[in-house]
Amino acid sequence: MPPVPEMPPAAAVLPEQPAPRKDRRVLRAVLRWTAAVVVFAVAGSGTAYGIVRMERTDVPGLATASDGRWDYPEIVRPPLPSGSPAPRAESNKAGAHHADLRALVLPAPEGAREDKALRGADGWLPTKDFLAEYALRDERKKFGQQLTDHGLRHIAARGWTTPDGTRTRIYLLQFNSAALVDHLVGEGLTSFNSPGYQVRGAETTVDEDFPKEARVDGVWYSVYAEAKPYGAEQVRQAYLLAGDTLAVILQSRTGAARAVPFHQTVALQGELLA
Repeated sequence: MPPVPEMPPAAAVLPEQPAPRKDRRVLRAVLRWTAAVVVFAVAGSGTAYGIVRMERTDVPGLATASDGRWDYPEIVRPPLPSGSPAPRAESNKAGAHHADLRALVLPAPEGAREDKALRGADGWLPTKDFLAEYALRDERKKFGQQLTDHGLRHIAARGWTTPDGTRTRIYLLQFNSAALVDHLVGEGLTSFNSPGYQVRGAETTVDEDFPKEARVDGVWYSVYAEAKPYGAEQVRQAYLLAGDTLAVILQSRTGAARAVPFHQTVALQGELLA
């Protein structure tokens, strides 16, 4: 099985968040997840949305052994339309993402084969294609009706398969306000120890700890893993609530879906939506 390339650390740490000196354990945790989460910058008006890779020779600490992280590109948030507030701005009462949602989906890591079918026409995915991820017909019908009732606007998606056979699917569902997403989640989309609807291939799912160091202020996380004994493959899933957008992240792999690249993927998508 080909080795999984490691994820290069971020280019910089924001100056307003210095690493605490008194607790070396906290320092090590911050540095570890800094390597997994790239630095995001909001580009000014007229600046194009770009994705560039960091040169490995520019990054310290590359002699450390790979822990299974993927080699994602460095990511820059797309610019906001002129005069539009960020999703967490005080003036943005609806928590709206004014940037193009299609540009907020995490890109595939290096070496992955992208699933072009998930891009949909013009980058928007039909709701029925998203609902096909769920195993039970009655649940698909109920979930679909909930999406309609809560005014789903559109779905942006991306999927890929890495050389080790891990399949990743990311869906961003955008509504008219954060309040509508809150209400949708409150209607049973997730619970403390299991998701509300059964994903294909994941009959028994339990709550999974998601590292605090990887969480972003303003994003709500609900993360699950298929419990043993599972079938031919294991499925991990996460639901992220960020303003007017619900992110659904699914990752599966024959044998077992590894925790490190899954947590890395969830962390990076959360950063993009914050």
